[in-house]
Amino acid sequence: MSASERMSAREIRAAIGLAGIFGLRMFGLFVILPVFALYAQKLEGGNNLTLVGVALGAYGLAQALLQIPFGRWSDRIGRKPVLYVGLFIFAVGSVVAGYASSIHGVIIGRILQGAGAVSAVAIAMAADLTREEHRTKVMAIIGSTIGLSFAASLVLGPWLDRLIGVAGIFYLIGVLALLAMLIVLRLPQPAANQAVGQGPVAFSEVLRDTQLHRLNVGIFVLHAVLMSLFITVPFDLVAAGMPLAEQWKIYAAVMVGSLLYMMPCLRHGERRGRSKAVFLLSVGLVLVSQAMLLGLDQRVWAIGFALLVFFMGFMVLEAALPSLVSRVAPAGARGAAVAVYSTVQFLGAAFGSVLGGYVMQNSGRAGLLLVNGVLVAGWLAVAWGMRSADRLSSRSYALPPMDDDSAQQLRARLAALGGVREAKVNARTGVAHLKVEANSFDERRALNLIAGES
Repeated sequence: MSASERMSAREIRAAIGLAGIFGLRMFGLFVILPVFALYAQKLEGGNNLTLVGVALGAYGLAQALLQIPFGRWSDRIGRKPVLYVGLFIFAVGSVVAGYASSIHGVIIGRILQGAGAVSAVAIAMAADLTREEHRTKVMAIIGSTIGLSFAASLVLGPWLDRLIGVAGIFYLIGVLALLAMLIVLRLPQPAANQAVGQGPVAFSEVLRDTQLHRLNVGIFVLHAVLMSLFITVPFDLVAAGMPLAEQWKIYAAVMVGSLLYMMPCLRHGERRGRSKAVFLLSVGLVLVSQAMLLGLDQRVWAIGFALLVFFMGFMVLEAALPSLVSRVAPAGARGAAVAVYSTVQFLGAAFGSVLGGYVMQNSGRAGLLLVNGVLVAGWLAVAWGMRSADRLSSRSYALPPMDDDSAQQLRARLAALGGVREAKVNARTGVAHLKVEANSFDERRALNLIAGES
């Protein structure tokens, strides 16, 4: 393996560091899910499940509103300063939520937590510090860390509640944010010319893309259903005879089972060219799980089995959706597509929390699960028409100096090559972006055209 085929020590360091930042923050987001609804009953105003939903969803709403502003801010002043500011705000919000004695105080703390919206900044820094050919590996490392953090948070949440209480968990989250700031300190510094611009890609181009629409609908519904479930599931398990302190056992078994299912399922889809079938099957599992929770006897084993079915689908979709976004995004617009995707993801979490709390308060768990079922069924209908992206990949190439007319001529030649779905050439940034079908794309021919050879 040549040096160019291997990740450099600097790239590995960046991948591990950024994965650690994502992992610590996502652990802080998810660790309260299995315990907060029950804890809120002890707070002033916490018997209002609508407000409980608002408290859970306030984080996601603030994240959704500030992802793009924080990302643009980091373009102007640098990634590291914005990461420090965002993580510090997150830590302050954690302390406010831990100190609060009312549900309204927790809501304020959760808004502050979400105001530290640095996910898009961290993704942009991953792009700054890695070469194009290794960027997918880095995103896979980050994605795997998020998945492990999610699994660990559901298992450790009830245990930490017994040990230090939910207020203590909020304080712990603040400490983890400060630790993440130390990780930022150790990250490599991007060179001034390292973040190569993608050119003037309008958000309207991303917003008009119908394939991205399907994926954005998916991440919105997936996180809406996830957040709403944890307004009812902790109560369901208690009603079935499993106290909160013992619920980690259910989550541990469910997480192990879903992770064991996820890897071979994704691998099968990739190797056999059946990613769309795997995707639709996973959406179907999420839908079936809502029907199971609604219809099965409320016994611990039945709830656990329904949760296993849900998370089998959830874990596959959580890994597949960002990968699909990067594949189907318009050429040169991956960053914009990811920013929109991240914003919609957090909007879904906020929507699911608030709607779930409201429906649970007014229509009970049956109403909540029916609403979830309708949302997922609608998603399945939208996803059914998606095009397979198994053979699609994005390529970026540096250009020799050229004027705009030469760039347009090169774009036409590249677009005419076999296997090229889309081509964009930007003389100002000196980058050509191609979306290609990997099995029929002649990269050598493309490189010859870029070098000026006929």
